[in-house]
Amino acid sequence: MIREDKLIKAYEGKTAAELAKAPVWALQGVSAGDADRLKKAFGIDNIGEMAALKYYRRAVLIRQKAEEE
Repeated sequence: MIREDKLIKAYEGKTAAELAKAPVWALQGVSAGDADRLKKAFGIDNIGEMAALKYYRRAVLIRQKAEEE
């Protein structure tokens, strides 16, 4: 289960599969304007696409490696 403080109210209690298809603005702190900018910059329509974005995955890997140093 996803912690509810990470989502806007309308998406609390949804399954991970449902959330993967949800718009990125379903994430707490991501506005509709942010979602529009992500769509224009990277073609992202939902949380699943955001998580799979190669640039995001590279950034996570770099951060993990930095924490290991």
